[in-house]
Amino acid sequence: MPPPPAAAQPYTVGPPDQLTVTILPEPQITREVVVRPDGMISVDLIGDIPAAGRTTADIAADIEKRIGRYKRDARVTVALKSSLSSQVTVLGEVNRPSTFPLARETRITEALGTVGGPTRFAAASRIRVIRHQGEGTSVFTVNLDAIELGDLSSNMPLQGGDIVYVPPTAIASIGYGLQAALFPLHQLLGFGANVTTTVFTGGL
Repeated sequence: MPPPPAAAQPYTVGPPDQLTVTILPEPQITREVVVRPDGMISVDLIGDIPAAGRTTADIAADIEKRIGRYKRDARVTVALKSSLSSQVTVLGEVNRPSTFPLARETRITEALGTVGGPTRFAAASRIRVIRHQGEGTSVFTVNLDAIELGDLSSNMPLQGGDIVYVPPTAIASIGYGLQAALFPLHQLLGFGANVTTTVFTGGL
């Protein structure tokens, strides 16, 4: 089952998120900056500012306070341009397994759409979301079949670091097992290999 709904938390910035910093009044200063691995960003006039682990509002207030000595009545806004620190991985029976950033609230159906949806061998009622929480790991089950019928209770929002695994159906799992078991036999029988064949003609 999905976790109980949690109160929306403001997004905290982290490397290598991209931010847009705007400083008024005129002459306006607008800069696109990247949060460095050390958690800092560089801003005109004042140099390095800590950004990692802070909200955009916190960063803007800090810049505004520091730049006041250089720019009178300064007003600063910081906007999140690209959220690259919060990523989700979708794998298993999907058409394009991949990892991508969460730029906004993304639910399981949107994440599956991003990777081209489940394959025809997917066990859509047993999708799992694996989430690291503190020192432990939680696993939630998502029923895509029920979601498609209108029951949205398991259409959970994803968090950075989540792994979405779409398992194969039981029949597909058996097929994959047989394929793996028969692969050495295929090699011995010459499938996909260069084999020299001698034809017996009955002569001595």
